[in-house]
Amino acid sequence: MASSLYQVVVNAHDLPAQARFWCQVLDWKVLFEAEDEIVIGADATRLPGFCFVPVDDAKTVHNRLHVDLSPDDRDAEVERIVGLGARRVDVGQGEDATWVVLADPEGNEFCVLRPKKTLLD
Repeated sequence: MASSLYQVVVNAHDLPAQARFWCQVLDWKVLFEAEDEIVIGADATRLPGFCFVPVDDAKTVHNRLHVDLSPDDRDAEVERIVGLGARRVDVGQGEDATWVVLADPEGNEFCVLRPKKTLLD
């Protein structure tokens, strides 16, 4: 039997702020909130979700794992997400990249891709 992706756990300093940011980006909602854990998702029955947990240490290097977003309009979505508090970052992607690298308010990198319909686009 194979496993299914349940949730992505994100280490954070300000759990509520990170949860709010990603809820706005993904049009999700807070499903569970405690002092040491906040879970967000589209719906409690739709997997996967994000789970924010507290950490004391600071982020020092780029992520080894990141999220890729595929909007209908890449450039408009980049501007919307930057307006929510993200910032553009350069991780060596080059000027000809078809994606834009952003960082969330705590510096976690993620990519906004061109529109995709399948995992092989």
